[in-house]
Amino acid sequence: MQTDYDPRAIEAAAQHYWEENQSFRALEDPSREKFYCLSMFPYPSGRLHMGHVRNYTIGDVIARYQRMQGKNVLQPMGWDAFGLPAENAAIKQGIPPSQWTRSNIADMKAQLKQLGFGYDWGRELATCDPDYYRWEQWLFTRLMEKGLAYRARATVNWDPIDQTVLANEQVIDGRGWRSGALVEKREIEQWFVRITDYAQELLDAIDTLDGWPERVRIMQRNWIGRSEGVSMDFAIAGSDQVLGIYTTRPDTLMGVTYVAVAAEHPLAREAATHDPELAIFIEECRQGGTSEAEIETMEKKGYRLGIHAVHPVTGEPVPIFAANFVLMGYGTGAVMAVPAHDQRDWEFAERYGIPKRAVIRSADGAPCGIEQAAFTERGVLFDSGPFDGLTSEQAFDAIADWLAERGKGDKRINFRLRDWGVSRQRYWGCPLPVIKRSNDEVRAETDLPVRLPEDLVVDGSGSPLERMADFYALPNGETRETDTFDTFFESSWYYARYCSADCDTAMLDERARYWLPVDQYVGGIEHAVLHLLYARFFHKLMRDEGLVECDEPFANLLTQGMVVAETWFREDAEGRKHWFNPAEVEAERDDKGRLVRAVLAADGQPVTFGGVEKMSKSKNNGVDPQALTERYGADTVRLYTMFTSPPDQSLEWNDEGVEGAFRFVRRLWSLAIGEAEAIRSATVPTALDEAARDARREIHTALKKALFDYERHQFNTVVSASMTMVNVLYKLEPSPARAGVLREGVGILLRLLAPIAPHVTHHLWRKLGLGEDILGAGWPRVDEEALKQDAVAYVVQVNGKVRGNVKVPADADKEAIQAAALADEQVGKFIAGKTLRKVVVVPNKLINLVA
Repeated sequence: MQTDYDPRAIEAAAQHYWEENQSFRALEDPSREKFYCLSMFPYPSGRLHMGHVRNYTIGDVIARYQRMQGKNVLQPMGWDAFGLPAENAAIKQGIPPSQWTRSNIADMKAQLKQLGFGYDWGRELATCDPDYYRWEQWLFTRLMEKGLAYRARATVNWDPIDQTVLANEQVIDGRGWRSGALVEKREIEQWFVRITDYAQELLDAIDTLDGWPERVRIMQRNWIGRSEGVSMDFAIAGSDQVLGIYTTRPDTLMGVTYVAVAAEHPLAREAATHDPELAIFIEECRQGGTSEAEIETMEKKGYRLGIHAVHPVTGEPVPIFAANFVLMGYGTGAVMAVPAHDQRDWEFAERYGIPKRAVIRSADGAPCGIEQAAFTERGVLFDSGPFDGLTSEQAFDAIADWLAERGKGDKRINFRLRDWGVSRQRYWGCPLPVIKRSNDEVRAETDLPVRLPEDLVVDGSGSPLERMADFYALPNGETRETDTFDTFFESSWYYARYCSADCDTAMLDERARYWLPVDQYVGGIEHAVLHLLYARFFHKLMRDEGLVECDEPFANLLTQGMVVAETWFREDAEGRKHWFNPAEVEAERDDKGRLVRAVLAADGQPVTFGGVEKMSKSKNNGVDPQALTERYGADTVRLYTMFTSPPDQSLEWNDEGVEGAFRFVRRLWSLAIGEAEAIRSATVPTALDEAARDARREIHTALKKALFDYERHQFNTVVSASMTMVNVLYKLEPSPARAGVLREGVGILLRLLAPIAPHVTHHLWRKLGLGEDILGAGWPRVDEEALKQDAVAYVVQVNGKVRGNVKVPADADKEAIQAAALADEQVGKFIAGKTLRKVVVVPNKLINLVA
């Protein structure tokens, strides 16, 4: 028998066993309870980072735990393979993105296998494979038929260097995240999907997501942003045009002193034809992003158009401004402005000398002056004509009714959510299945898949598809759409395709009905809105096509915390920071853990502590998982990531902690191998001495807590319980019952740790003769009889200080416990000659005598 712990050999053998026996192959079985466990699939960057390792270890622990509960478990893995990062990396290396991507997939797959994750690799998929994306193209053609997919002109973030549309998140300080070019607002034709048709259903269904963190549910509610308000028309003075406006605060209508429209609004463009300065202002507004967050923080600027709107109640003329804080793509591109009761409007009015008219006062009579800031609370109306004296709530209905009676407005429900723009002017993505006719009409492609030409070296100057006549030129003057899908399109339904990964006749088949919904989804909080919302939407689209039966894709969601580590840097003469990996730094701390000094090991010169931050390339504070695995073994890496903190909290990296995890695995190994002969030959003891009973009680007490913690996904305390068991088993004294207790205890311990450290537990389970495969061994159960105690040990305190220990029968009452304590010879020394004033008993723990 192998006596030294050799993780490389042990782990290779276990992985070979799982592969040979197809241990993780999932087959549909209606007679068994299913459990679909899924971790968000990775972008194939080529190397795993510690965030990946933590995410996938959490998922694998859950999947293995459920498998050992006897459930039919599916845990697949695939690759979110399309996207701009692959294009950019391929440009640098002068190779096709497909070559770069598929090479990275092979490398990362090998790393995942090395960590022992129990995936059903027979269901592997990559979103760049035509066998995958042909079905999202098919679904898109169905959406076109239903009117749920449409073309429209939209204002977008345009990078003039990369020649592509940027998502709001890719605009940093007004510049493209990759090129650094000043981003322009440009109106181009885009393809959209009507997610707004599902806004109310998406919102209502959030209340059914009981297995989701409340934080994520709140974020989704806010993103959908349902609001109840009033839509109204402001006539344009001297014209038959009207300006549509929506407000959630109709109670402030009588305080309107100006109206603001987007710089791209037709009114602004028309006025600019005879006002060169306005034309310059509109051009300036084209610079910068289109996100609400950026608009919120930018300096508010405007330009008076020289035309007026007509107040719908008073008939007074109200000046119209073009303003950089109004977005054409949101609502009507126009807002009514009430400087007295909206802070943004107040600041704009201050800058341009626009009057402020207060029409709301506090209901309790408290001061609500508007000299220093707007009064934004709800209250009671005044100076509001027929609406004077109404509360804000009463005025909402009264003003809405007044406008409706005169055909000038009505109540309306609006959503912050906008239709999903799904087209991108990029190459490395799924082609839209759309054909443009010579008359500019469009039709859906019927010959699917529309394959993306893969053997292309891109240069970054726009999409090469636009220059490939072989791709876009079709007979009869028709042309193929050269835009590709937003990569969120692929990641919004991959979880369902895993269920029917080999189906070549349909997007999904009946197997999806067996496996869905996903029982446990694991991923980062950064995906709380976009990915998770789009996936929920996509699921409802598939449901309405009859492809799935359930309403939601993910029953339970676990958002794991980040992996963080120390950062260290030096600043050069120009103020640029140069970051050093923590492994390169020698830090000295005092006995309280406070930093005394830190130097770079290479030159002995000081470095500055930059705080504890998420591991990243930019801060050079990452740890290479592969190097760790090769040094310590996968089980140590897995155990450390589970032990250091609960899954939903941040994990602060500590090299000493990894060493500690390695020592524990070796200690487990030494215990099992050192007692192997006794364990293999042990029989169930017929009688237990006191020491054996105490050991069993401690083991089953730890087991009971660990089983509870598994259900709560508190894997850190599961490891703690396992450490307790190892300590108990090491301290077992020689007795006739010892071997039997060892066999039982080690059997419990190995099964408890099997989801977390699967290789070493698999090996020891077989070598100790406990069974063939620990995966099928069944989950340990608590022996309630073992938890019972004949006697309970109490710590005895006198005036708060420990003075002795006593044992009393488990059913002893307070008087009996007190009598035993007073009878103890050692305790008696400290109460002799004193009056006993009070006795405090903490059940099963201690008794405190106050004398």
